[in-house]
Amino acid sequence: MFRPFSIYRLLHSKPGYIWVQIRILHETDKAILVENVEKTWISKSQIRKIRLRNGVFEVYVREGKFW
Repeated sequence: MFRPFSIYRLLHSKPGYIWVQIRILHETDKAILVENVEKTWISKSQIRKIRLRNGVFEVYVREGKFW
């Protein structure tokens, strides 16, 4: 039986991901220097997806990891 508020779901929850608008400042082979509120290096392995929307780059990263 599926219970929406079970203890199992609280203990074994999947990490949340969000789309974040960024400005790319510099790129290396392994990381990207981005600016959202402050300058931050994001490793390319942490980025799940990248899209260009209305002239603004957006990245799909784990919630709370960088912002």
